[in-house]
Amino acid sequence: MKLILIITTAALGLASAFAHAHSFKLGEIDIGHPHARPTVAGQPMGGGYLMLDNKGRDDKLVSASAAISASVELHSMSMEGDVMRMRQVDTIALPTGTKVELKPGGYHLMFVGLKAPLKAGDKFPMKLKFEKAGEVEVTVNVEVPKAGGDATVEHKH
Repeated sequence: MKLILIITTAALGLASAFAHAHSFKLGEIDIGHPHARPTVAGQPMGGGYLMLDNKGRDDKLVSASAAISASVELHSMSMEGDVMRMRQVDTIALPTGTKVELKPGGYHLMFVGLKAPLKAGDKFPMKLKFEKAGEVEVTVNVEVPKAGGDATVEHKH
């Protein structure tokens, strides 16, 4: 009986991990775990995150779009002295053989003009456009940040 309980618990843990880990591929670019944070009613913007792993030639992420918002902007965040600066960028470079993580405190996506709040557990399609590799549609999972994870950085514009 103990063995069945252990196996069941392990299987549920694995199922949970796979539910959160999802990836896509466009040519030689692997796109890992596109996700966004939940928002509250009236919040006009939300943040989006993912991992880009370029195993091919130099490329650039040039745009993103999703029907859940009026636009999707590419942003960077950096510290200048004691001040955190957020700026829209035209592209995000993906040099050959590099991984670029879009995450709080660095590069990220901003869903501007949200049409409705993003709710934990929801999913939505988003199109990513690369300079050389072309376009791909990915599924974005809306997830609550894990405790102790990236929850320490808030997006305030």
